Amino acid sequence: MEEMIMDFIVEKALVLVPVLWVIGYYLKKTPRVYDWVIPWVLTAVGIAGAIGLMGVTVDAILQGVLVSGAAVLGHQLIKQAKKGD
Repeated sequence: MEEMIMDFIVEKALVLVPVLWVIGYYLKKTPRVYDWVIPWVLTAVGIAGAIGLMGVTVDAILQGVLVSGAAVLGHQLIKQAKKGD
């Protein structure tokens, strides 16, 4: 599944995935930030970051959504694998 997402993300935007992962980690540790807010914040930051890298285009917005999705999916894959249900 993750490989399929990576087929659609341009190389220029890949740098945002670990950046979003770190931001998500710190948001999770912040006491007043609800868990349901974190994916929304990461999506907004991902879109802003992609626009910063690629300019204001529809493709940049899509790349921002994709990199935030890859960051959240990657985190959840590791979290669920460790949980082992």
